[in-house]
Amino acid sequence: MTTVSSTIKAVIFDWGGTLTPWHDIDLVAQWREYADVYDPRDSSLAQRLADAELAQWREQQATRGANGTGALEHIWGAAGVDIDSSRHHAAVQAYLRGWDPHTIADPDAIDTMTRLSRGGIAIGVLSNTMWPREHHEAVFARDGLLELIDVAVYSSELPVAKPHLDAFRAVLDGLGVTPAEAVFVGDRPWDDVHGAQLVGMRAILIPHSRLGDQAVDIDVQPDAVAHRLSDVVDIVESWR
Repeated sequence: MTTVSSTIKAVIFDWGGTLTPWHDIDLVAQWREYADVYDPRDSSLAQRLADAELAQWREQQATRGANGTGALEHIWGAAGVDIDSSRHHAAVQAYLRGWDPHTIADPDAIDTMTRLSRGGIAIGVLSNTMWPREHHEAVFARDGLLELIDVAVYSSELPVAKPHLDAFRAVLDGLGVTPAEAVFVGDRPWDDVHGAQLVGMRAILIPHSRLGDQAVDIDVQPDAVAHRLSDVVDIVESWR
């Protein structure tokens, strides 16, 4: 657990599994949305894309975020996709639409972020993601969250990823706060809790995600546990 100042000026949220509820995902099925538009004759394309994505995430774990998550362009390059073709652009839209049911915000998200903001707390987002900023912003706008976020940092734009300290420093710097003045909220003990505590933040765990082979075996104790997203408000107020 982390010992820090009681002056809390910012709460920073992870995205998937935190601001959105956890969904079990079949990556091959998600990439098939892309492959069926890009080249329906290529029966192995969806599997190659899924394999490339898994390899990228495994490297992120093995390097403790030092090599980042990369961006979707790395996945397409590994699978031999021509990203300059018109069929690629159409396939990207199909792929992202296929994720829509899995990106819906937690029902508590708007109220939680609004209550924190009204209490003088700045709101940040730090996500390990391969998706571009514009798609995340479109998702947040769709669900009424975009205007509530003061600073968002995406690993697709960074050379590093959580739990690397520089990923956390990027969002802290953007918000203009010190680690002692910020709280991180996430669903992953290694990426979120461990990384945030290493940089000197308090960390709240939302423990509902079924991480499976994405889990990293680590003995870490969060500073608090939120059993639903709205619990974050009371936890933060108790620390203030």
